[in-house]
Amino acid sequence: MKFITTLQQDEDGIWIAECPAIPGCVSQGKTQQEATANLREAMQACLAVRSSQGMPLVVETREIELQTA
Repeated sequence: MKFITTLQQDEDGIWIAECPAIPGCVSQGKTQQEATANLREAMQACLAVRSSQGMPLVVETREIELQTA
């Protein structure tokens, strides 16, 4: 499975990685690579828990275009 993820640096320099398609699936790391690796582990764990509880594995995400002024 492929997922879209987000990656941003917080005010303390920590990288925050999130998978919007898996509710609550967030991780962090000191580097982008560490945050991404940690997110992969979190994604696997989140999917396993959601599956064991009979929950949908993912929620629908969409890309929309927004016109700015």
